[in-house]
Amino acid sequence: MSNKDLSNTSRTNWQALEAMGDEGIDYSDIPPLTEEFFEQATLKIPASQAQQLVQIEPDVLKWFQSRGGDYKALINSILRQHIESHRNQSAR
Repeated sequence: MSNKDLSNTSRTNWQALEAMGDEGIDYSDIPPLTEEFFEQATLKIPASQAQQLVQIEPDVLKWFQSRGGDYKALINSILRQHIESHRNQSAR
């Protein structure tokens, strides 16, 4: 990508676009999505995001969220405590 590409100003009329309702959008150049499309579709998550995916059971997540505050920080804190307690055990 050249500097010229980066210096181009968008010619999109953002105010008009934001004011437009869904009925004002022209979808005529987009083919309809068929059942076959969805059967063959795959979810692709960027590697940087995929590294941070963890499956947490809904009831566990709900419990952490019910504690209030930053539940993600709480989960990380508890996991870190668990790691530290096992480091001390394995060093013995």
